[in-house]
Amino acid sequence: MRLPHIETTRVVIVGAGNVGSTTAFALMVQGIASEIVLIDIDKKKCAGEILDLTHGISFVKPVRIWAGDYTDCKHADVVFICAGAKQKPGQPRLGLLRPNTKIVSEIVKKIVRNITRYTKKAIILVATNPLDVMTYVALKVSGLPPYQVFGTGTNLDSSRFRWLLAEKFGLAATSMHAFLIGEHGDTSVPVFSHANVMGKNITELPEYNQAAAKEFYEKTKNAAYDIIQSKGATYYAIALSVAEIIRAILYDENHVLLVSSLLTGQYGLRNVCLSLPSVVGRTGIKKIIEIDLAPDELEKLKKSAKVIQEEIKKVKL
Repeated sequence: MRLPHIETTRVVIVGAGNVGSTTAFALMVQGIASEIVLIDIDKKKCAGEILDLTHGISFVKPVRIWAGDYTDCKHADVVFICAGAKQKPGQPRLGLLRPNTKIVSEIVKKIVRNITRYTKKAIILVATNPLDVMTYVALKVSGLPPYQVFGTGTNLDSSRFRWLLAEKFGLAATSMHAFLIGEHGDTSVPVFSHANVMGKNITELPEYNQAAAKEFYEKTKNAAYDIIQSKGATYYAIALSVAEIIRAILYDENHVLLVSSLLTGQYGLRNVCLSLPSVVGRTGIKKIIEIDLAPDELEKLKKSAKVIQEEIKKVKL
């Protein structure tokens, strides 16, 4: 008897460090992908992560997990890049530009050799820092359309911001609608003009405190530095953020997420990768939503773009 064809969803994760292995765990626990492949230059560590993950397979939905190589990208739906030099305590993300440009460029060349030969639909998702510049590097090296290569952006930053505001207002974080745009870094922009609870702007709520709101943004901006100082790396929350993005891709959810992609005239900005609200589905970024910004927010976004553009100029591909 001929068995029915079974559609698989394959996610390849390049980098089996804290972020990569925790992302694999998040995908596995949530049953998002039917195949998860880990690739890492450290074969021994990668094998250990796979062994630890597979020991829990009987507790989750059916999934195949293995340590692979770049040839596994030929059947991938999503290739997630999180390999690169780690951020040290007190080090800004932009300080990683030189080493990670080389690493990401080499990785993308290996990925593209396989995905363009077998499939032209695989999405490349980037989390390596400095995120926006590395997204630009991955896009240019890949030669793929801009909607197909993008970064995790300020999706996590926005979650941190929502949680802090929700705590202040005594709400569930899922009921707080607030987000950051621009750089995934020190020049990110909190969009207070659109921060709301069921359509009511937070500035109109009796519990609102302007000083506290600005303090929450500062805490959001410095969150990664604080965590790295405390335990060496961030990985739980970013893994959940990545899982949300990958789920939106694999299941064509058309979810509006804060991801970093190439701007093509939005707010008058071009040739720079930044985060704006974007509709994410099976083909990648389907649409970038240009919301009305307050004058000061627009000014800050343009300053954020200028910072990233200056860093892009330093890149040698």
